[in-house]
Parts: sequence; structure tokens; C-alpha cells
Amino acid sequence: MLRLPPFQYHRPGSVAHAVELMGEHTGDAMYIAGGTDLIPNMKHRLFEPGHLVALKRIEELGGIRRDGDDLRIGAGETLTSVAMNPDVRELFPALADAAGHVAGPQLRNSGTIGGNLCLDTRCTYYNQTEFWRDALGYCLKKNGTVCHVTKTGTKCVAAHSADTPPVLTMLDAVATLVGPEGPRDMPVRDFFLADGIINTRRAPEEILTEVRVPIASAQRRQAYVKLRQRKSIDFPLLTVAIAADLDGDGTVKSIEGVVTALGSRPRVLTGWSEAEGRRLDAEVIDELAVRAHKQCHPLENIIVDPEWRRAMVPVYVRRALEQLGA
Repeated sequence: MLRLPPFQYHRPGSVAHAVELMGEHTGDAMYIAGGTDLIPNMKHRLFEPGHLVALKRIEELGGIRRDGDDLRIGAGETLTSVAMNPDVRELFPALADAAGHVAGPQLRNSGTIGGNLCLDTRCTYYNQTEFWRDALGYCLKKNGTVCHVTKTGTKCVAAHSADTPPVLTMLDAVATLVGPEGPRDMPVRDFFLADGIINTRRAPEEILTEVRVPIASAQRRQAYVKLRQRKSIDFPLLTVAIAADLDGDGTVKSIEGVVTALGSRPRVLTGWSEAEGRRLDAEVIDELAVRAHKQCHPLENIIVDPEWRRAMVPVYVRRALEQLGA
């Protein structure tokens, strides 16, 4: 049986108190919300904080409501509440779909939207027990000097495997982070880094408190599709999120596609502006799918064959694009 390392559990009543506690234990503390990713990682000794600062019961991190021109989603809202919320389902069905496809019901009932945005990257050589990693030789992401995927020691290529970030990216969502210096806003599309070790711009002492999605983005047609080994529980092998402005006859005014689970951050697909001014018909869909295929080159950081995953990119891009025109 895998056991948790010893730690002290703190339950602050406010964001300010949580940030204060983190400052008191700098370098030896981590935030915990739903804990669906952190707890297994602690059992594998990927993280061994001496203090956990709980965010789950901080009321200011909850709530989903219309706030002026935005839909404000508290970072402490569970993925189930996001998926089932009437405003989310009406305005941003792709976000409801993405949140509703994370893991299984038990994990969605505990995991939060903020936690999904801050999800640690994953790799075959990293997400293993300490005994397994020690036997093979530790990897670049934890205690080692070499990436077992690329066979070099220069860069970690662990994969970003969260469901909601690609959708929030295409919807132009903005995240609010609160730390010792106060709050700051950051577009979700700028939140991630191409670094498998630390793939977000959130400082360790900062709390992601809310996500604001412009209600104007609801005017765009949205689609989300996910590839995984099983229909429940599993992390994605590929996700595709697409948003488009279409005229009544299907002519593209603007279109954007985002994929994830292939690299250390969500990838915004390029070259899609060439579809503007053309009808979203089978020819254009095929062209966009081919462009996506050329840009995506997954590595052996997940146990599924990378060439098969790459072959699935145009298949799932087509499926998402066909949803837009349905």
C-alpha cells in the first residue's frame, strides 16, 4: 500500500490567510483543493510538502455568476458544478462538455476548475512509484538529470493533460491570481509555458482565485472532442477545442483551434485564418485537419504509440469542425 508522507494540514478561512500561511512555510508547503492529482502524486513521492494549505472551504473561491460582461467562475467550483451549471451550459457548452469529461464522476465531484488549470504535467517516466523511478533512474522532472523520452538532459517534455484549458483559451478567458503582492490578471492563453517541469506562470505562493469568461465569446460556435483509452477515468491522449464565427450560410468570419495532451502546454493551431471568407465545407475542413496534423508531433511521453496519436489529430479535428457545422 502506498502511504502519504507526513504533513501538517492547515484550513484557512480566507484567501489572504492562505497566502499568509504559504509565506510562513515557504518552500515546504503546497495548496490543496480537491486533491485528486496532488494526493496520488504525494503517495508516489513526487511531492513531499511538510504543510498542506487547504482551499476547499474558502467561500470567496466559490460561485458561478454573471458579472457585467463576464461569466465569473470561482476557482474552487467543482468540475461537476461547472459542467452542470445552467449559465455555463447555455453560454459555453464546450466548457461544460470539457469539464464533464474529466476523469469520472467521483473525481469531478471533488476536483476543481482551478485545480484543472494548474494540473501537473504527466509522463510515463514520471508518474510512477518512487521504487519504479529509482530502479530505472530518476528523470529530469524529479531528481534526475536526463529526460528518458528525448534521451537528453536539456528539457522536460512531460505532457499537459488537462481538459478545460484548451476551451478556456479559445474563449479568451482570464484567470486571476492572488499572492503576497496582491491580485493580477492573466489571459489563460498566456498562462502556460513550454516546460514540462513548471508549465504555468503561477508562482508557488499564488492562488488562482477565479476565471472570467467574456460573455461575448458565447456568440462563437464551439466544439470540444476528447480521445482517451476508456470513456471514463483516463487522462486525454488528445483534446481538440474549436471556436468560430460563422455567417448564416456557414462562411467563416474567424476560427481558432487549440489542442492539448501532445506537449507541455496547449497548442494554438496556426494558419487557420486562411479559412476566413470561405464556407466551412468538406474541403475547408480537410484543409484545416491537414494543417493541424502537420503541426502536431507527440513524443513517447505517454504509453500510447505517438504515431497513432498523431494520426488521430486530423480525425478529431474533423469531428470537432463537423460539430460546428451541424
